[in-house]
Amino acid sequence: MKKQVMAVAALCALMSGAAFAQQAEGPWLVRARAVNLQASNGDTTGLGLSTNNKWLPEVDFTYFINKNIAAELILTVPQSQTLYSKGTAIGSFKHLPPTLTLQYHFDANGFKPYVGAGINYTRLSDINLPAGVSVDSNSFGPALQVGVDIPVGKNLYVNFDVKKVYIRTDVSAAGSKLGTFKVDPLLVGVGLGWRF
Repeated sequence: MKKQVMAVAALCALMSGAAFAQQAEGPWLVRARAVNLQASNGDTTGLGLSTNNKWLPEVDFTYFINKNIAAELILTVPQSQTLYSKGTAIGSFKHLPPTLTLQYHFDANGFKPYVGAGINYTRLSDINLPAGVSVDSNSFGPALQVGVDIPVGKNLYVNFDVKKVYIRTDVSAAGSKLGTFKVDPLLVGVGLGWRF
């Protein structure tokens, strides 16, 4: 009987400790990630346009509306890209792609997987292209996301995240539209998160 009482007491202590830890986690989660951008380079202009893949820094701010639902704002600094035509560099541009997603976080033991969907706005700047060639400076498109947070310490997580973001721009020459260049990158990231 003593052993059973001790076991129940230990179980209660563990459960109250877990509940306390869960309550101690605040609604905010901030992550810093290293992200590999892999451009899909879809092109309907006939120019064979493509841009480079690259690593970039990313910071995101997640707010938990409740235990399972969260909103995430994903940010980086303006990224320089080289534009190629059939493998030859013809220009460059910078892009700033803030993205907002609504996420669902699943209940799981030992790790916290999530899925998300939202919208991306990309602003192109410092556009350097051959004379007479122009692109639209603004792009709006959907964003899809899947990831997992793995606890490694008190309120500290290792994060793995994959996003598909739809970024595209119309390309014109001498005022006439040639077609659409679709960067549509796959973004694969790894980083650390802090919940407070």
